[in-house]
Amino acid sequence: MDYRKSKAPVDTVTRNIMDLCEETGNIYESVAIISKRANQISVEIKQDLSKKLQEFASYNDTLEEVFENREQIEISRYYEKLPKATLLATQEFIEGNVFWRDPSKDQTL
Repeated sequence: MDYRKSKAPVDTVTRNIMDLCEETGNIYESVAIISKRANQISVEIKQDLSKKLQEFASYNDTLEEVFENREQIEISRYYEKLPKATLLATQEFIEGNVFWRDPSKDQTL
């Protein structure tokens, strides 16, 4: 999923609990699915940010030389303005874009 093009809100939105548990039948299961997806999204965003900031990294470890790099600041600000991983995962779950399964229910003997 491209988190940059997501329709997820930037601010916290109050959700109806009954809407979240329609698909699974259990609110706790829905929250567990959303939290696992949020963890995946946050790892993906962190890797993407680290890769972009690595391009501007300086390897001089002297305390006297501190450089302010405009590109790094702009990239960091951009990522700060993105919706949080939890909001992205919740939006994906509501739209039905999250694949999940319960191994205990899938057992066929």
